[in-house]
Amino acid sequence: MTSSVPTSNRIRVGSAPDSWGVWFPDDPQQVPWQRFLDEVAEAGYEWIELGPYGYLPSDPERLRAETAKRGLKVSAGTVFTGLHHGPAVWEKTWAHVADIAALTQEMGAEHLVVIPSFWRDDKTGEVLEDSTLTPQQWRDLTAQTERLGREVRDRYGLSIVVHPHADTHIDSEENVNRFLDATDPDLVSLCLDTGHYAYCGGDSVKLIETYGERIGYLHLKQVDPEILADVVANEVPFGPAVGRGVMCEPPTGVPALEPVLAAAAKLDVDLFAIVEQDMYPCPPDKPLPIATRTRQFLRSCGA
Repeated sequence: MTSSVPTSNRIRVGSAPDSWGVWFPDDPQQVPWQRFLDEVAEAGYEWIELGPYGYLPSDPERLRAETAKRGLKVSAGTVFTGLHHGPAVWEKTWAHVADIAALTQEMGAEHLVVIPSFWRDDKTGEVLEDSTLTPQQWRDLTAQTERLGREVRDRYGLSIVVHPHADTHIDSEENVNRFLDATDPDLVSLCLDTGHYAYCGGDSVKLIETYGERIGYLHLKQVDPEILADVVANEVPFGPAVGRGVMCEPPTGVPALEPVLAAAAKLDVDLFAIVEQDMYPCPPDKPLPIATRTRQFLRSCGA
């Protein structure tokens, strides 16, 4: 990707199925995968993530053909983990990770986005476990994440980037800092999602300036501060919060993305910046105009 703004020419912008309202491998409320690929290319993006495994074709030859004919390339795959449960969940976790990592590698990508498990159900709001980890659970989380980083690197040549996420145990500034301080930088990097970090009270620019060497990947997203205030005050779970529109179209929300991109550019490393506007569920005709406007806005920011 070329840019007329030299400060951001190492940042590669893309989008993801999430921005088309896709949260599940198969769901009648979601657009077909062919339409997603057509529209993400039409909106002006070159890079995409795989999204939930099984939404896009999982046969690498077919997926390569489908992306190539639209001028698209894959930046990362995504996995969901509950590694704070310790070694007992390793085999189950690896069974989930292996197929996704293999497809990610086959598609020429180098990153695997790792999302921690939710402590409350994102649809029903049912509390599944305590929102605060015990010291032992923190030790298990960090040790098992390092193990995952090592195995994924050694077997598939991929780097894991852990995604702080609302309604998980890696969410706030305090918990993100604790996680980073307790993990090996050679094995574990961060996927900074600007929307989720703001949702949980964090400052993305401060995080980049403080832990710049740990930032391996970006998700660009904004939250509506008024809706967020109501969500926090009423302890609304993440899924219903998305349904209320808590994640909004840039540049109408927070954080401002220009300072985030400027801070990231100062790191002087190659970074993906993948647009992810959570919109599940949404009308099928809603995503494309938003994606097109967002791409134009990011170009105005130099990305």
